[in-house]
Amino acid sequence: QVQLVESGGGLVQAGGSLRLSCAASGGTFSTYVTGWFRQAPGKEREFVATIRWSGGNANYADSMSGRFIISRDNAKNTVYLQMNSLKPEDTAVYYCAADVPPWSGNSRSEIGYDYWGQGTQVTVSS
Repeated sequence: QVQLVESGGGLVQAGGSLRLSCAASGGTFSTYVTGWFRQAPGKEREFVATIRWSGGNANYADSMSGRFIISRDNAKNTVYLQMNSLKPEDTAVYYCAADVPPWSGNSRSEIGYDYWGQGTQVTVSS
């Protein structure tokens, strides 16, 4: 059973930065496609970024491209989300997710992932 645990959330002022981490256990992390999603109050969960098992093919939602950077360290079984130039509208609970083999091929959608973390709150003040 794969477990994902996010950390690094918190309160930050607009324009600031945060780095989220997601530690995986219980499986072979180096074979996963991993992604970040977020859910703001009263809104549906939305795609943020995804990265393949090799660390390549990073893909972002348009509104995050250029501000957020997804990366992973397979030796540490951890995926990261560096968030820069944060805006109040980035306030949300951020979730990491893993798509294990056989991969869904649908890495920009919730339905493409098999396992989810519990989420970490990010609050950006204006």
